[in-house]
Amino acid sequence: MTYTTLLLDFDHTLLDSDASEIAAYETTLRKHGISNAADHFAAYKVVNRSLWAAVERGEILPGEVKVRRFELFADELGIDIDTVAMGANFVEAFALCGDLFPTARDVLEQLAERASLAMVTNGLSEVQRTRIDRLDIEQYFDAIVISAEVGFTKPGPEIFDVTFELLGYPAKTSTVMIGDSLSSDIRGGANYGLATCWYNPTGMTASPDVQITHEVSSLTELIALTP
Repeated sequence: MTYTTLLLDFDHTLLDSDASEIAAYETTLRKHGISNAADHFAAYKVVNRSLWAAVERGEILPGEVKVRRFELFADELGIDIDTVAMGANFVEAFALCGDLFPTARDVLEQLAERASLAMVTNGLSEVQRTRIDRLDIEQYFDAIVISAEVGFTKPGPEIFDVTFELLGYPAKTSTVMIGDSLSSDIRGGANYGLATCWYNPTGMTASPDVQITHEVSSLTELIALTP
């Protein structure tokens, strides 16, 4: 089966978000006088991931994560910091740190010649737009849909409604959702009636209740999904 419309996640799929996050976190904590940042990164990750999981469940908006993660982080560490300033500093650093995975640009160039592409990402507009401009990848996409801009998040159907409208309503049978997250990308795509492709470079095991149509361990394998 091949597809003429590809919906692509951004973080952890095209972008090395782990490297971006670590660099931004260390830069931000140093700016606020916390020298032993590495000692607290595990605590930060737990807080941050729990908040983004709440975004996926529709309990909070993406913009609320910006400051709330550092409020909870400060509570966890028992420290008094300016969480509003820290949130702003982190967003700025996060947008400016990190790069595409090594093969991502070449794959995007090939896919864009063979299919219609849309980026569908849960994230903050100021982070994602800065990254997209900095990495010069807007040219590959027929639509870019960022949750904070449209007010809807994966896995909910509304963000896919917005995407399909921007793309001119392609056939669902010729569309595939590609991403690393089982809870947002794969579950969201499957619930919307789309084929799904799980980007799984580390060889994780999926829950049997998740509807995965395709699974790839490298981005170059995506080319085989297009005509």
